[in-house]
Amino acid sequence: MNISIKAYCYINPTKTVTHHLFLRQNLSLLNPSSSSSYPILRNGNKRKKAVHLCFWVAAEGESNLTTNIASTGYVKGSGTTARGRRLLRIREEKTKREYDHLHNYPAWAKVLENACKDDTELRAVLGDSIGNPELMRKRVEERVRKKGRDFSKSKTGSVLAFKVSFRDFNPLDSYIWFELYGSPSNQEVDLLGSVIQAWYVMGRLGAFNSSNLQLANSSMECNPLYDADQGFKVMPSSFHDISDIEFQDSWGRFWVDLGTSDFFSIDVLLNCLTVLSSDYLGIQQIVFGGRRMGDWEEGMTNPEYGYKYFKI
Repeated sequence: MNISIKAYCYINPTKTVTHHLFLRQNLSLLNPSSSSSYPILRNGNKRKKAVHLCFWVAAEGESNLTTNIASTGYVKGSGTTARGRRLLRIREEKTKREYDHLHNYPAWAKVLENACKDDTELRAVLGDSIGNPELMRKRVEERVRKKGRDFSKSKTGSVLAFKVSFRDFNPLDSYIWFELYGSPSNQEVDLLGSVIQAWYVMGRLGAFNSSNLQLANSSMECNPLYDADQGFKVMPSSFHDISDIEFQDSWGRFWVDLGTSDFFSIDVLLNCLTVLSSDYLGIQQIVFGGRRMGDWEEGMTNPEYGYKYFKI
């Protein structure tokens, strides 16, 4: 059996000898009689630092044998680590989700997701259910139960409750701000302005006077009694002043001086705006106090830039 070997060894003589011994041991497994001597061709290029000792054994016989032997002195493992397998599993799961989303995702769910890009209210309704068709279906069904199945009727409000906050609110000298879901139309400006105007007229006439609540805690099972003289003698309580209602894009505001009216006038206003927001004009939040909200630009009254107002 004729054997020829070509090897790339480390320049280090110690490592070269070790590799030669390692090579002889492996050759003895192939052919014990041929392990005594064999030619080794040293590579003279010092810049090459071989990582593996590679040799080819060509034998006269029925087959050609190719063998790679690592010269690093340790047994090579599977080539993968726990982190690598974990990352591979994550990539496979992500690929499967993308495939399911592309081929098995319901068409109606795709329509809702695309609609959320331009509809902030719908996005708020679906919330974190986007990507989960079953949860999206439940959110939509809940919306239908609250709004009814007839979406063509005049109810155009929001199913979400607006947020209420106070920022150094002074009842004698403060702004009341409200943020809508978009720039209001002229009809919506008139609607909201009429509600606030009615609220101011009632406050101006002394409607919000907690000193004269004779029937608030009375039972209506029998005919209640009202003392008109007592109501006449109560100290008057009324609003002092209010400004026009201004709008810049989705933000609106008006200045108010509640005068001697009681604070439950604010509860009355919020009760009115709650129904208004639910049925007609969606409101995101109401802020009592503060000097500037959102992108409000003081002194900007150009209608071309989204300015509108309602005269009280």
